[in-house]
Amino acid sequence: MQCAESLRVQAHFDGELDALSAADVERHSGTCAACRALLQDLHQVRAALRQDLTYASAPPGLHARILRALDEECGVKSPRLQGVRLPRWRPQPFWKGAFSGIGGTALAAGMAFFLLAPPLTNPILDDLVSAHVRSLMPDHLIDVVSTDRHTVKPWFAGHTDVSPVVADFDGKGYRLIGGRADYFDHQRAAAVVYQHGSHVINVFSWASTRDGVPKNTTRNGYHLVFWETGNIEYCAVSDTAWDELIGLVRLLQDISTGEAG
Repeated sequence: MQCAESLRVQAHFDGELDALSAADVERHSGTCAACRALLQDLHQVRAALRQDLTYASAPPGLHARILRALDEECGVKSPRLQGVRLPRWRPQPFWKGAFSGIGGTALAAGMAFFLLAPPLTNPILDDLVSAHVRSLMPDHLIDVVSTDRHTVKPWFAGHTDVSPVVADFDGKGYRLIGGRADYFDHQRAAAVVYQHGSHVINVFSWASTRDGVPKNTTRNGYHLVFWETGNIEYCAVSDTAWDELIGLVRLLQDISTGEAG
Protein backbone atom coordinates (compact mmCIF):
# COMPACT_ATOMS: atom_id res chain seq x y z
CA MET A 1 0.00 0.00 0.00
CA GLN A 2 1.30 3.45 -0.91
CA CYS A 3 2.32 5.61 2.04
CA ALA A 4 0.22 8.72 2.66
CA GLU A 5 3.43 10.77 2.69
CA SER A 6 4.40 9.78 -0.86
CA LEU A 7 3.09 13.03 -2.36
CA ARG A 8 5.16 15.07 0.06
CA VAL A 9 8.18 12.94 -0.80
CA GLN A 10 7.74 13.85 -4.47
CA ALA A 11 7.26 17.52 -3.59
CA HIS A 12 10.46 17.38 -1.51
CA PHE A 13 12.35 15.82 -4.41
CA ASP A 14 11.17 18.64 -6.70
CA GLY A 15 12.32 21.27 -4.18
CA GLU A 16 8.79 22.51 -3.46
CA LEU A 17 8.88 22.25 0.35
CA ASP A 18 10.17 24.73 2.89
CA ALA A 19 13.08 23.76 5.12
CA LEU A 20 10.99 22.54 8.05
CA SER A 21 8.71 20.39 5.87
CA ALA A 22 11.76 19.02 4.05
CA ALA A 23 13.26 18.03 7.40
CA ASP A 24 10.04 16.20 8.32
CA VAL A 25 10.11 14.29 5.04
CA GLU A 26 13.78 13.38 5.50
CA ARG A 27 13.07 12.01 8.98
CA HIS A 28 10.01 10.12 7.73
CA SER A 29 11.96 8.60 4.82
CA GLY A 30 14.51 7.31 7.31
CA THR A 31 11.84 5.09 8.90
CA CYS A 32 9.49 4.39 5.97
CA ALA A 33 10.84 1.84 3.50
CA ALA A 34 8.22 2.73 0.85
CA CYS A 35 9.05 6.44 0.83
CA ARG A 36 12.76 5.74 0.95
CA ALA A 37 12.42 3.49 -2.10
CA LEU A 38 10.31 6.14 -3.87
CA LEU A 39 12.98 8.76 -3.24
CA GLN A 40 15.68 6.43 -4.58
CA ASP A 41 13.59 5.70 -7.70
CA LEU A 42 13.14 9.42 -8.36
CA HIS A 43 16.89 10.02 -8.09
CA GLN A 44 17.57 7.14 -10.48
CA VAL A 45 15.07 8.44 -13.04
CA ARG A 46 16.58 11.93 -12.90
CA ALA A 47 20.08 10.53 -13.32
CA ALA A 48 18.98 8.42 -16.29
CA LEU A 49 17.29 11.40 -17.98
CA ARG A 50 20.35 13.61 -17.58
CA GLN A 51 22.98 11.05 -18.53
CA ASP A 52 21.50 8.37 -20.76
CA LEU A 53 18.72 10.01 -22.76
CA THR A 54 19.64 10.66 -26.38
CA TYR A 55 17.85 12.87 -28.87
CA ALA A 56 15.62 10.88 -31.26
CA SER A 57 14.85 12.23 -34.72
CA ALA A 58 11.47 11.74 -36.34
CA PRO A 59 11.40 9.11 -39.12
CA PRO A 60 11.69 10.65 -42.59
CA GLY A 61 8.16 9.56 -43.52
CA LEU A 62 6.60 11.17 -40.46
CA HIS A 63 8.73 14.26 -40.99
CA ALA A 64 7.41 14.63 -44.55
CA ARG A 65 3.76 14.05 -43.54
CA ILE A 66 3.95 16.72 -40.85
CA LEU A 67 5.38 19.24 -43.30
CA ARG A 68 2.67 18.47 -45.87
CA ALA A 69 -0.06 18.81 -43.24
CA LEU A 70 1.31 22.13 -42.08
CA ASP A 71 1.59 23.38 -45.65
CA GLU A 72 -2.02 22.36 -46.37
CA GLU A 73 -3.23 24.08 -43.22
CA CYS A 74 -1.37 27.26 -44.10
CA GLY A 75 -2.70 27.06 -47.65
CA VAL A 76 -6.41 27.18 -46.76
CA LYS A 77 -8.04 30.09 -48.60
CA SER A 78 -8.58 33.11 -46.40
CA PRO A 79 -12.14 34.46 -46.07
CA ARG A 80 -13.09 37.81 -47.53
CA LEU A 81 -13.00 40.72 -45.12
CA GLN A 82 -15.55 43.40 -45.92
CA GLY A 83 -15.45 42.51 -49.58
CA VAL A 84 -11.68 42.74 -49.89
CA ARG A 85 -9.73 39.54 -50.51
CA LEU A 86 -6.64 39.19 -48.41
CA PRO A 87 -3.35 39.16 -50.34
CA ARG A 88 -2.55 35.76 -51.77
CA TRP A 89 1.12 36.06 -50.88
CA ARG A 90 2.18 34.29 -47.69
CA PRO A 91 5.63 33.74 -46.27
CA GLN A 92 7.27 30.35 -46.40
CA PRO A 93 5.96 28.23 -43.50
CA PHE A 94 8.10 28.52 -40.43
CA TRP A 95 8.21 24.75 -40.07
CA LYS A 96 10.24 24.34 -43.25
CA GLY A 97 13.08 26.23 -41.68
CA ALA A 98 12.59 24.85 -38.19
CA PHE A 99 12.75 21.20 -39.25
CA SER A 100 15.61 21.46 -41.68
CA GLY A 101 19.27 22.36 -41.68
CA ILE A 102 20.51 24.73 -39.03
CA GLY A 103 16.98 25.39 -37.78
CA GLY A 104 16.43 21.73 -36.89
CA THR A 105 19.76 21.54 -35.14
CA ALA A 106 19.01 24.66 -33.11
CA LEU A 107 15.55 23.39 -32.18
CA ALA A 108 16.94 20.05 -31.06
CA ALA A 109 19.69 21.72 -29.05
CA GLY A 110 17.19 24.04 -27.39
CA MET A 111 14.89 21.19 -26.41
CA ALA A 112 17.79 19.18 -25.04
CA PHE A 113 19.01 22.16 -23.01
CA PHE A 114 15.67 22.78 -21.32
CA LEU A 115 15.01 19.08 -20.67
CA LEU A 116 18.43 17.88 -19.59
CA ALA A 117 20.49 20.84 -18.43
CA PRO A 118 20.96 21.27 -14.67
CA PRO A 119 19.33 24.29 -13.01
CA LEU A 120 21.10 27.58 -13.73
CA THR A 121 20.81 28.67 -10.10
CA ASN A 122 22.49 27.06 -7.13
CA PRO A 123 19.78 25.77 -4.74
CA ILE A 124 22.08 26.26 -1.75
CA LEU A 125 21.97 30.05 -2.33
CA ASP A 126 18.19 30.06 -2.12
CA ASP A 127 18.29 27.87 1.00
CA LEU A 128 20.74 30.18 2.75
CA VAL A 129 18.82 33.36 1.95
CA SER A 130 15.54 31.71 2.98
CA ALA A 131 17.07 30.55 6.25
CA HIS A 132 18.41 34.06 6.93
CA VAL A 133 15.04 35.67 6.20
CA ARG A 134 13.20 33.13 8.39
CA SER A 135 15.57 33.91 11.24
CA LEU A 136 14.54 37.57 11.14
CA MET A 137 10.92 36.64 11.86
CA PRO A 138 9.72 36.82 15.48
CA ASP A 139 11.03 34.00 17.70
CA HIS A 140 13.05 32.42 14.87
CA LEU A 141 16.47 33.98 15.37
CA ILE A 142 18.04 32.10 18.29
CA ASP A 143 17.65 28.72 20.00
CA VAL A 144 20.42 29.29 22.55
CA VAL A 145 20.74 32.87 23.77
CA SER A 146 24.21 33.71 25.08
CA THR A 147 27.20 35.95 24.50
CA ASP A 148 29.51 33.26 25.90
CA ARG A 149 31.07 31.03 23.26
CA HIS A 150 31.59 28.34 25.92
CA THR A 151 27.81 28.17 26.21
CA VAL A 152 26.92 28.49 22.54
CA LYS A 153 29.44 26.06 21.04
CA PRO A 154 28.61 23.03 23.26
CA TRP A 155 24.91 23.53 22.55
CA PHE A 156 25.40 22.52 18.91
CA ALA A 157 26.48 19.00 19.95
CA GLY A 158 23.47 16.80 19.32
CA HIS A 159 21.51 19.58 17.63
CA THR A 160 23.51 19.88 14.39
CA ASP A 161 25.72 17.69 12.22
CA VAL A 162 28.77 19.97 12.59
CA SER A 163 30.65 21.73 15.36
CA PRO A 164 31.02 25.31 14.09
CA VAL A 165 33.61 27.89 15.06
CA VAL A 166 32.16 30.20 17.72
CA ALA A 167 33.82 33.36 19.01
CA ASP A 168 32.81 36.74 20.35
CA PHE A 169 34.30 39.84 18.70
CA ASP A 170 32.38 42.44 20.66
CA GLY A 171 35.48 44.60 20.97
CA LYS A 172 35.68 44.76 17.18
CA GLY A 173 32.00 45.49 16.62
CA TYR A 174 30.68 41.95 16.13
CA ARG A 175 28.75 40.84 19.21
CA LEU A 176 27.90 37.17 19.61
CA ILE A 177 24.21 36.87 20.57
CA GLY A 178 23.52 33.14 20.22
CA GLY A 179 22.97 30.27 17.83
CA ARG A 180 20.38 27.93 16.45
CA ALA A 181 19.95 24.80 14.33
CA ASP A 182 18.68 24.98 10.75
CA TYR A 183 18.14 22.49 7.96
CA PHE A 184 19.30 22.59 4.33
CA ASP A 185 21.43 20.58 1.92
CA HIS A 186 19.86 17.46 3.50
CA GLN A 187 21.55 17.98 6.86
CA ARG A 188 21.23 19.74 10.20
CA ALA A 189 23.21 22.93 9.77
CA ALA A 190 24.48 25.29 12.46
CA ALA A 191 23.86 29.05 12.54
CA VAL A 192 25.90 31.32 14.80
CA VAL A 193 24.30 34.74 15.13
CA TYR A 194 26.13 38.07 15.47
CA GLN A 195 24.94 41.63 15.91
CA HIS A 196 26.80 44.38 14.02
CA GLY A 197 25.24 47.78 14.65
CA SER A 198 21.61 47.34 13.62
CA HIS A 199 22.38 44.39 11.35
CA VAL A 200 22.02 40.69 12.07
CA ILE A 201 24.67 38.40 10.61
CA ASN A 202 23.98 34.68 10.33
CA VAL A 203 27.07 32.51 9.95
CA PHE A 204 25.93 29.12 8.64
CA SER A 205 28.09 26.01 8.67
CA TRP A 206 27.45 22.51 7.35
CA ALA A 207 29.37 19.43 6.26
CA SER A 208 30.91 19.89 2.83
CA THR A 209 29.29 17.72 0.15
CA ARG A 210 30.82 19.19 -3.03
CA ASP A 211 34.13 20.23 -4.54
CA GLY A 212 34.81 23.89 -3.91
CA VAL A 213 32.46 26.52 -2.53
CA PRO A 214 30.13 28.92 -4.34
CA LYS A 215 31.39 32.37 -5.25
CA ASN A 216 30.53 35.32 -3.03
CA THR A 217 27.32 36.86 -4.30
CA THR A 218 24.31 39.03 -3.51
CA ARG A 219 20.82 37.57 -3.56
CA ASN A 220 17.61 39.53 -2.86
CA GLY A 221 19.58 42.31 -1.20
CA TYR A 222 21.60 40.00 1.09
CA HIS A 223 25.36 39.46 0.73
CA LEU A 224 26.70 35.90 0.99
CA VAL A 225 30.39 35.21 1.72
CA PHE A 226 31.59 31.60 1.48
CA TRP A 227 34.68 29.82 2.73
CA GLU A 228 35.72 26.32 3.70
CA THR A 229 37.84 25.00 6.55
CA GLY A 230 38.60 21.29 6.63
CA ASN A 231 35.39 19.45 5.79
CA ILE A 232 33.08 22.28 6.90
CA GLU A 233 31.61 24.93 4.63
CA TYR A 234 30.75 28.35 6.01
CA CYS A 235 28.59 31.18 4.72
CA ALA A 236 28.03 34.57 6.35
CA VAL A 237 24.75 36.20 5.30
CA SER A 238 23.60 39.75 6.04
CA ASP A 239 22.37 43.00 4.53
CA THR A 240 25.26 44.88 6.11
CA ALA A 241 27.92 46.42 3.85
CA TRP A 242 30.34 44.12 2.02
CA ASP A 243 33.43 45.32 3.86
CA GLU A 244 31.74 44.96 7.25
CA LEU A 245 30.63 41.42 6.47
CA ILE A 246 34.05 40.44 5.15
CA GLY A 247 35.58 41.90 8.31
CA LEU A 248 33.74 39.31 10.42
CA VAL A 249 34.58 36.56 7.95
CA ARG A 250 38.30 37.27 8.23
CA LEU A 251 38.11 37.11 12.03
CA LEU A 252 36.27 33.79 11.84
CA GLN A 253 38.68 32.41 9.23
CA ASP A 254 41.61 33.09 11.55
CA ILE A 255 39.85 31.25 14.40
CA SER A 256 38.60 28.34 12.26
CA THR A 257 42.03 27.82 10.67
CA GLY A 258 43.57 27.69 14.13
CA GLU A 259 41.01 25.16 15.35
CA ALA A 260 41.45 23.00 12.23
CA GLY A 261 45.22 23.03 12.70
